[in-house]
Amino acid sequence: MARNTRIDLFATSVILICIGLVMIYSSSSIYAWERYKDSFFFFKRHFSFMVIGAAITFFIMGMDYKNLRRWAKPLLIISFILLLLVLVPGLGREVSGARRWFRFKMFSFQPSEFATLAVLIYVADFIARKGSQIKSFFRGFLPPMLALGGIVLLILMQPDLGTSLALVIVVTIMLFIAGVRPMYIFSMILASLPALYVLVFSVPYRRMRILAFLNPWLDPRGIGFQIIQSQIALGSGGLFGVGLGQSKQKLFYLPAAHTDFIFSIIGEELGLLGTMGVIVLFIVFIHLGLKIIKNAPNTFSYFLSLGLVLMITLKAAINIGVSCALLPTKGLPLPFISYGGSSFIFDMVCLGILLNIARTGEYP
Repeated sequence: MARNTRIDLFATSVILICIGLVMIYSSSSIYAWERYKDSFFFFKRHFSFMVIGAAITFFIMGMDYKNLRRWAKPLLIISFILLLLVLVPGLGREVSGARRWFRFKMFSFQPSEFATLAVLIYVADFIARKGSQIKSFFRGFLPPMLALGGIVLLILMQPDLGTSLALVIVVTIMLFIAGVRPMYIFSMILASLPALYVLVFSVPYRRMRILAFLNPWLDPRGIGFQIIQSQIALGSGGLFGVGLGQSKQKLFYLPAAHTDFIFSIIGEELGLLGTMGVIVLFIVFIHLGLKIIKNAPNTFSYFLSLGLVLMITLKAAINIGVSCALLPTKGLPLPFISYGGSSFIFDMVCLGILLNIARTGEYP
């Protein structure tokens, strides 16, 4: 059973990655030729990310995942340092007003992805160490909240609200399942609502995103442009799509067609059947992830696998929800499919850890 689960999870992930490779080329080839005179520019870069991610995945599969517990605190400290350094002018790369990346020649590294993984490992280790003390406010709830708060504050300074919210939601669910008193969580949510309101409505572009989500036609050529073009792409595809490579929205109408809105291009070119196929694959991934969580051999592996599956699920749900205009625009990629370096490699690392845990799980 354990072997079958690993094979199924690996196969599902490979299918999603292959869909991503095809759709990244399809959605970016014309833009890549226009900008870089190489229609394979983004495809080749993403393929290199895939090779790096595959190497890391197989390395993680061969190690003892329990060794991650020894690195829980050092990884958290390293992530703090990296998030501080990326904010330093000259070290961090600024794109469209956001300073989120380190640039190394042709590769970019986003430390928030590393920090996300570090926090999940730290929280899983913390829960495993504390046991029944997790119900205590000062010993069980406050320490992980302080660590989470420090990481989230630095990510918000980049600024990156989407990643921050996703991380907070996942860690909160992990602590709730671990046995933290609901009153503590409810109090934290109430206390954070004013800060969330300020973060959203005091920043003009975030406020406009909310307004565009409610009615994108108020500013169809401005803040509502992406949502409208995404809906046009999905609507144009019909049941079977206009055909692979035949998208019109990728012709400089839909921004970020190969990253944040690749699901819309899938809908246009492959139709409702294509989008439903992708959703079904993610449902299968989640189902297999839940089997690994259920049969995890110890507390640490249980909560680590829970955090990883929750993060991938949340990123996929938010990306698809944004593409379908069910959620306000957020810059979260579609796991395993969207173009991206750090985010894609993070997905591959998650896969490697889940496959490692599945190998040692106790299956009936």
